[in-house]
Amino acid sequence: MAPDPWFSTYDSTCQIAQEIAEKIQQRNQYERKGEKAPKLTVTIRALLQNLKEKIALLKDLLLRAVSTHQITQLEGDRRQNLLDDLVTRERLLLASFKNEGAEPDLIRSSLMSEEAKRGAPNPWLFEEPEETRGLGFDEIRQQQQKIIQEQDAGLDALSSIISRQKQMGQEIGNELDEQNEIIDDLANLVENTDEKLRTETRRVNMVDRKSASCDMESKIFHHFVDILAGITSYLEGKQKRVLLKVEIFQHKELERKKGGKYRR
Repeated sequence: MAPDPWFSTYDSTCQIAQEIAEKIQQRNQYERKGEKAPKLTVTIRALLQNLKEKIALLKDLLLRAVSTHQITQLEGDRRQNLLDDLVTRERLLLASFKNEGAEPDLIRSSLMSEEAKRGAPNPWLFEEPEETRGLGFDEIRQQQQKIIQEQDAGLDALSSIISRQKQMGQEIGNELDEQNEIIDDLANLVENTDEKLRTETRRVNMVDRKSASCDMESKIFHHFVDILAGITSYLEGKQKRVLLKVEIFQHKELERKKGGKYRR
């Protein structure tokens, strides 16, 4: 992969700044001895102009890279910090050249970091994660798009699961409503039957009192009692069957819920 032109320019600019610091130190040494160094002064002035032009070029390259989205916003901020540091060094060098600033030795030591000695183009690159190290802007963008697509697929799957759960909940609710209606009907039927039984019992008691001495009426009474007993037995059996259906339905719903948890 071709080197980034911004970092190539940045490296050469740092070298110019380092060379200026060395030249200023040499000039000051001559001046302490009472000697003039016009050639060094001319060279330093030319290097300062070159440094200024290089910094302007770095600003233009950075602006173009950010505006065209060739680099991320985070990388743009990092490069801007490096550029700001260069601008500060330029001011210090210019002040030292005019004998208004710090000693050149201090400026030179600030320029010569360990990374510069090793020739590392950008100390920020050592903080890049393994996933993006050595990748270009297009490759990083493709990687990000792939991650976004995977996240979208996960969200679609989650949405499908939620939709199925919602549909199952609606079906269970509908079945519960139907069972509740059956139970209500059963309760009404039992209540009506109980009222009828009480009414018929009162009538039987009246007949029993009036027909205590009549065998025929006694037979009718016992026959009617048998009929009522049969009706009661039938209703009790029907009630048990309905309650059994309700218990079976509740058992099935419990099993379905357990099965749904395992599938999730």
